[in-house]
Amino acid sequence: MKYDCLIIDDEELLADSTAEYFNLFGVKTAARYHASDCRKFFDENTAKLLLLDINLGDGSGFALCKELREKTKVPILFISARTSDDDQIVALNIGGDDYIQKPYSLGVLLAKVKAVLRRLGEGTESEYSDGRLTVDFNAKQAFVEGNPVRLTSLEFKLLSYLIKNENRVVSKQELFEKVWEDKFTGDGTLNVHIRKIREAIEKDPGRPEYILTVWGDGYRFRGRRQ
Repeated sequence: MKYDCLIIDDEELLADSTAEYFNLFGVKTAARYHASDCRKFFDENTAKLLLLDINLGDGSGFALCKELREKTKVPILFISARTSDDDQIVALNIGGDDYIQKPYSLGVLLAKVKAVLRRLGEGTESEYSDGRLTVDFNAKQAFVEGNPVRLTSLEFKLLSYLIKNENRVVSKQELFEKVWEDKFTGDGTLNVHIRKIREAIEKDPGRPEYILTVWGDGYRFRGRRQ
């Protein structure tokens, strides 16, 4: 699975709450708590950015950073309650991109993370493809089994937003504000557009595999990439 951000911090409650906050604002984030968890994560997933604590229960964030730098150039932001200038110098010298002290403001940290992702290309991909469905975000065209499907501009924008928030429940209110840019759009209008997208991309629109309804909350795009 592909993520925007991975948090490695043995303060589990802090890691989980930070990841939850980031996900609420469209930054797809996972939380892990140990160096060994980080290694396992990268065996099966990717992340564009890493928030790494210096003190981990099963090792040092410094050592983990050195290890990762032998394999990847993913940006690494160190997070730590330690205030020593020496720590900051070491962090930057071994390949860290920034040093953030705890306690931190979630809003400020989110802004910093989003800024890094923008420098990496707005934190998005140019295409989604799973072998059956392909969506070219730049060309604004969707294909099913290689055949182009007809979507209105608004329908494509809605589909793209759901894909870019893959596997996250997106509330109706968020879709009204982010896609329509109108928080007063009605449920009926949204439901009609979702139905038309399903008719265009699903094998059986009545039993959708991609765009799932989460009753009482909104919709979730279930990615099918291997």
